[in-house]
Amino acid sequence: MNTLLRDLAPQVLGALVRRYGDFDLCEDAVQEALLAAATQWPSQGMPDNPKGWLITTASRRRIELWRAESARRRREEHVATLAPPDPEPVAAVDDTLTLLMLCCHPSLTPASQVALALRAVGGLTTAEIARAFLVPESTVAQRISRAKQRIKASGARFRPPAPEEYGQRVAAVLNVLYLIFTEGHTASSGEELQRVDLTAEALRLARQLHTRLPAEGEVSGLLALMLLTEARRDARTDEDGSLVPLSDQDRSRWDRDRISEGTELVTRALSTAPVGPYQLQAAIAAVHGQATRAEDTDWREIAGLYELLATVAPGPMVTLNRVVAVAEVDGAEAGLRELAAAAEDPALAGHHRVDAVRAHLLERAGDLASAEQAYRRAAVRTLSVPERRYLEARARACAARTV
Repeated sequence: MNTLLRDLAPQVLGALVRRYGDFDLCEDAVQEALLAAATQWPSQGMPDNPKGWLITTASRRRIELWRAESARRRREEHVATLAPPDPEPVAAVDDTLTLLMLCCHPSLTPASQVALALRAVGGLTTAEIARAFLVPESTVAQRISRAKQRIKASGARFRPPAPEEYGQRVAAVLNVLYLIFTEGHTASSGEELQRVDLTAEALRLARQLHTRLPAEGEVSGLLALMLLTEARRDARTDEDGSLVPLSDQDRSRWDRDRISEGTELVTRALSTAPVGPYQLQAAIAAVHGQATRAEDTDWREIAGLYELLATVAPGPMVTLNRVVAVAEVDGAEAGLRELAAAAEDPALAGHHRVDAVRAHLLERAGDLASAEQAYRRAAVRTLSVPERRYLEARARACAARTV
């Protein structure tokens, strides 16, 4: 039932906002309707038309909220009497994309966009979002409240963006989904390496977006990237939850169906649409996915793709990943030289991944004492408990080999 409610949440909210226009009241009303359904349906049975039931319930609650908050109660009660809620004619319209774009309004910060998208389109509760990102529930509630206020203050209407804004808004939607997926794939802090609820939600929303925009190359690229990355999820940790690096993973545990689907998606996108960063990242993931053994990985192709990615969408993490690929092609010493230059970027100052890459390359080069020190520095700097345990284990292994 929870899956059904989350699937219906954006459709119900879209129907209400399309009819009434006020996002904040409608979003509150839909959340109360979802809560009512979760409470009543298990004991009373699911209605024949769950979506219609939710729309009707949310519409009634929205009018109650409207009346309670309005200073002009008599006029609005009269209007409500003249226009009773009957949104069924618009219920068949799929407003998911429009709703996502509204949640990604340019006046909002990325953190607010993520919170609002998960709440309004993903159907997650405030408590669920707070647990996923390890922040207080009050913080998420404030982000959502401020986001709705900013949308209202901006005068944004519930409609697709103007043609000149379309590309920017789709890019914002993709960025939000990427942020959600990335946090779920490798949690930035906490006891768990992965948060499956977030990766699953990002993947579900990406599929919906691809259904609406099948010809958008970057939409296909992001969905492919998620599929190819998620295909390796079961092999990324061992039985006690410890991190397993890509080179050591049991590839028989990779989901070959997802790899095939993701590879087909990105191959088609690269041949039919302008090349973008999500497609290039997906292409790199596809090269990894096609290697049945770590030693079969085509690192030269990966290094070339990172060169292109660094041109299309340069960034500190792209730089670090390119260093690793160069080391695989040209040797650890070449990688260390590249890393020395990359580490001068202020954006990488103090980042644990710089020390982690340096430690890996020093270990490969045979400088175990220096590798141990770099692993320990990286372990201190990361906020992820599984990553810290892995880095500390590598440091101990290097120390044992130097004795």
